[in-house]
Amino acid sequence: MISPLSNPPLFHLGPVPITEPVAATWGIMLVLVCGSALLTRRLALVPGKTQAALELIVTTVDSQIRDTMRVEPAPYRAFIGTLFLFIFVANWSSLLPGVAPPTAHLETDAALALLVFLAVIWFGIRAGGIGGYLASFAFPNPVMIPLNFIESLTRTFSLLVRLFGNVMSGVFIVAIVLSLAGLLVPIPLMALDLLTGAVQAYIFAVLAMVFIAGALAEPKPETPSTKAPP
Repeated sequence: MISPLSNPPLFHLGPVPITEPVAATWGIMLVLVCGSALLTRRLALVPGKTQAALELIVTTVDSQIRDTMRVEPAPYRAFIGTLFLFIFVANWSSLLPGVAPPTAHLETDAALALLVFLAVIWFGIRAGGIGGYLASFAFPNPVMIPLNFIESLTRTFSLLVRLFGNVMSGVFIVAIVLSLAGLLVPIPLMALDLLTGAVQAYIFAVLAMVFIAGALAEPKPETPSTKAPP
């Protein structure tokens, strides 16, 4: 089995090498875009079964955003929903014969973590302006500026490590057991791997919401309590 840290190119587009994780990512994006276009082209006021299922998914995403971020979900629905859906489908792409999940490769997870890092900056600046976003690094004290900046980098790195470690380890375990024990024995492990993939997609999306919510929060300086005069 090829190491996730070593990705030989499948083909080249001019001078650009296209590896298996890149090809799988493009395929997943194509499926999601085409599927979304087909499923939403005939929306009606009285929803059918398919539309009702889609509305349930959107309602669930909105509810999670409200509960986690304490804001109206509309500005964040597209990013959070797409992030969760892509990771979920990518983690479950191992069901297809010969397809390795792109999230089991380091560069895919690094790109997803980078998107969250940039989204935190984007939503933070849009909510409070550049000055307001930069001022959040000085909360609760200007001495905390270096530590708050380092935290913004380390938490992004933690997203990368968490997703990569869990998905890659699941793929390795199933592959090892499959090679040693035969075809049917690894089925329970595959089911556990799929459950782990769904949980990891949810955790990644929730952590993204937490990080964005932290950039939206306006730091409020602590004020000493006052006592009423006797």
